[in-house]
Amino acid sequence: MSGQQGGRTSPSAAESGPVSYQLFRAVRLHRMLAARLLRDLGLHLGQELLLMHLWDSGPVRQSELIAVLDSDSPTITRMVQRLGKAGLIEQVPDPTDGRASLVSATSASHTLRPEVERMWRALEAATIGGLTDSDLSATLRTLNQVEANLTTALAHTRPAT
Repeated sequence: MSGQQGGRTSPSAAESGPVSYQLFRAVRLHRMLAARLLRDLGLHLGQELLLMHLWDSGPVRQSELIAVLDSDSPTITRMVQRLGKAGLIEQVPDPTDGRASLVSATSASHTLRPEVERMWRALEAATIGGLTDSDLSATLRTLNQVEANLTTALAHTRPAT
């Protein structure tokens, strides 16, 4: 262990990437807190994002969920199956394409919405606590740039085989 990151010692192998190391740590902690808060609602990480999209969009094809959530087909399929078993979403045949189905939120999921919104507010408060408005604006600009940088980098690298 060698470098100092936010008052914490980082592994020497991470010294050449202090921002990446700190981002990794922050994202890991954010996901842990989100998972803990979601568990109280009977949801798993990411399921709330799928429900949020369905609440806003209405019925959609599973392929749209894959694109919107920037995920892969097996992950979304498992999520749809689990949420379906929980009675939070339903699938019906797509009237315009017999091979496809539409996924939609059920009334049971709509009753969960205020709790998901409350959870999201709690997560946001924990995440940005102590930041000034100026800090928050700068953080959002920086995170948007980091996302753009990573999107470009992913577009220029080949997936692992």
